[in-house]
Amino acid sequence: MWRRCLWGGLALWTLTALVTYATKNTTLLPTLILLGSFLVPVTFVLWAYERHGRDLGAGVILGCFLTGGTLGVLGASVMEYYLLHPSLWMFVGVGLIEEAVKLGALMFVLRRQPRIRGMRAGLVLGATVGFGFAALESAGYAFNAAVSTEGIDLRALLETEILRGVLAPFGHGLWTAIAGGVLLADRRADGRFRLAGPVVATYFGVSLLHALWDSTHGIAVWLVAQLTATGLDRELFAQGYLPHPTDEQQHLFTLFSVGGLVLVALLGLAWARSLARSDPSWRNTP
Repeated sequence: MWRRCLWGGLALWTLTALVTYATKNTTLLPTLILLGSFLVPVTFVLWAYERHGRDLGAGVILGCFLTGGTLGVLGASVMEYYLLHPSLWMFVGVGLIEEAVKLGALMFVLRRQPRIRGMRAGLVLGATVGFGFAALESAGYAFNAAVSTEGIDLRALLETEILRGVLAPFGHGLWTAIAGGVLLADRRADGRFRLAGPVVATYFGVSLLHALWDSTHGIAVWLVAQLTATGLDRELFAQGYLPHPTDEQQHLFTLFSVGGLVLVALLGLAWARSLARSDPSWRNTP
């Protein structure tokens, strides 16, 4: 099913993009945004369900993806609006808030499902909540990219959806899978959640990965400033501004920014893989 979803959805998204580009019909924009934003998250959720989560039930999967993802986006929006302000540490706050609300959303959806516990269930359902969050967040970013002062910018919309679609497997779904796995592994037999030491430590760990992922651009600019003698005003960093690299520095900036994303993604994948290997039931699923 996940293969049919991926290739069928990709064909529909491409067709919608071509028709929208040719006809300039703005009523197709919601279709284009939703197809592009949900394609990769839904594909990965279907893959996880078919390979490792059939016994959890389709209803729980849908609840985690739709309800959990929506609650996560709403909770993060409210908390970030009232608690965060522009600063050098802002992305640390973003990571702490968004990982907390996604875990809270997972706990809310499973509050009346005491039978669902264990590492495998946590990895699958945590990823499902994370991908629901990512799909809705990507839809918002795509909409913002499309709307400009000069009208609808279709090229920016398509570029945003392609970039976020490629990066989606290494972001919210991966981080919440790790946190959800440890959370449900420590869940009591009566269904009560335990915020024990491993759960708290994992929460801070995935929040750090989240913060590093979001900060990659700024870290790359800072490294370029440290390694090059001219071109960037280092005093701007102390004031909370990120100067733009010069044309000569772009290759170095690209190396650091892409390399940083790859490094964070590899750390997250290695962590999730180690958790999956520690659970015998993960190896015994189809």
